[in-house]
This record gives sequence, C-alpha cells and structure tokens, in this order.
Amino acid sequence: MLLEVKDLKIRFNSRHSKVQAVKGISFSLDRGKTLAIVGESGSGKSVTSMSLSRLLPPPPKCEVEGAAYLDGVDLFGLSERELRKVRGKRIAYVFQEPSTSLNPYFTVGAQIEEALKFHRDDVSDLKAETVELLKKVGIRDAEKRYGDYPHQMSGGMKQRVVIAMALACQPDILVADEPTTALDVTIEAQIMELLQELREREGMAIILITHNFGIVDGFADEVAVMYRGNIVEHGETEKVLSAPQHEYTKALIRCIPLLGMKRERLPVVDYAAIAEEEEAAS
Repeated sequence: MLLEVKDLKIRFNSRHSKVQAVKGISFSLDRGKTLAIVGESGSGKSVTSMSLSRLLPPPPKCEVEGAAYLDGVDLFGLSERELRKVRGKRIAYVFQEPSTSLNPYFTVGAQIEEALKFHRDDVSDLKAETVELLKKVGIRDAEKRYGDYPHQMSGGMKQRVVIAMALACQPDILVADEPTTALDVTIEAQIMELLQELREREGMAIILITHNFGIVDGFADEVAVMYRGNIVEHGETEKVLSAPQHEYTKALIRCIPLLGMKRERLPVVDYAAIAEEEEAAS
C-alpha cells in the first residue's frame, strides 16, 4: 500500500462561521494505480488532495484531523523540514490552469531546472535533463522550447510543461487536479493519453481530481465519488460506471453528454431526489 488515508476531516474557520469541507473520508492507493476522485465544485476533492502535502492554511484557519500514511509514514506528523522532502519529490501536483502555475518572467527551462535544484544534490548538466523532460512530455523542438517564455506557448503546451515540472523528481504520486479543464476536447484527450503513458512508463500512482465522469472511463482503476464532503461511492471504475449505487453517482453519469445525443436540454443533478435517498437511508 503506497498511500492510506484514514478518517480525514477538514474544517475551515472564520470569525463568522465554520465549514466542514471534508467529513471523515478514507481511501487507499497502490503503486502504479490511478484513483479518480469525482464530484462537483465544493465537494471537497481539491482540499483533500492538498491536505496530503499540508498545502492548506495553518490552524486556526484550517483544521485537519485523521491520518495519511505514505509508505507507512504519517504525513501529518512530519516536521516542516521533513515535509519539504515530500512536496514535489514524492507527491507532485498538476493544477487545472497552467498559466497560474508558471512564472511569466522566467523561461520554462529555468522553471523546470528550479524544481530539480530544490530536490537534488547533483545539479550538473541541468539543461540536458530539462530538455529530456520536455521531450518526455511530447514537446517538439525541446531544445528551442527550453528558452521560451510561457506566453509563447499554447495552453496544451503549457500544461505539458507543468507536467514536466511535476515529473522532474520522479514522484511516487502525481496529483492531477482538473488537468484538462482549460483545454479543448482534442488537447484534453492528448493530455489524458500522456498521463496514462507516463504512469505506465514511470510506474507512479495518480490521483485524478475531476468533476467529469467522461474522462474517468478507461483511465482510472478506481473511482471515489465525493458529495458534500463525503465519499458516497467507491469502487472499481467499470463497476461504478456500469452499476452506480448512489443517486448522486447516477445523476453525474446521466449528465455526461454523448456524441449524437438529441435532447433539447441536458440532464441536471436532481438534488431533491438525492436528499430523499439520504433521508431514507438514515
């Protein structure tokens, strides 16, 4: 077992209110596998992934309870110095908007090299290694693109650069948080194929954060469906997609637009029906 999360609870506090964003969830992840965490905005997906590297605001603004074990080591019990060896090196992140992840004042080559320098003792021949990383994520003319600035690249190319930065230290887990949201459908497919190829080649595990069930099929080994801070359904992707048990999962699957669909209106999530199901279950 590479990663095991037990009874994770996350609460945000302000002067006027307290919000329980995550309400006691548990899940695990094996090496070389992909877990998709699916749910709408505000369901707790992203804060769950960010809590693993303690990227959330410190107490009292945010309080995290439970445990997260990486190869048996409790991530929440690490000192800040020990945690720096985990962030980026063992758990790396790819966020949904690549433009906000890249500094417009530096070349993409310099930014990838910075990630290498931070986690490596041997920093010789960084340029050659950076160019190789750009090639690995499918960027053509990598030697030329090494000296480009982010504004000189398309959205798909910038996302590939961000993936290259995440791969720089060969992480055990890659967290891909809505990695294709800002991209068109064609580029979306390319990025998902790239992540699949890199997972198989590098042997890393992936946590895919998404609201779109359409990109989960054929990519994730398991899926966890989050709703209002809870995991309401969890299982093998094929089983969840073919025979969903929870009303919210069924609603999300119904909302997937299909090629050739002829409807005047797209299906929407019926929250009243979900509330009735939860009330009946309780």
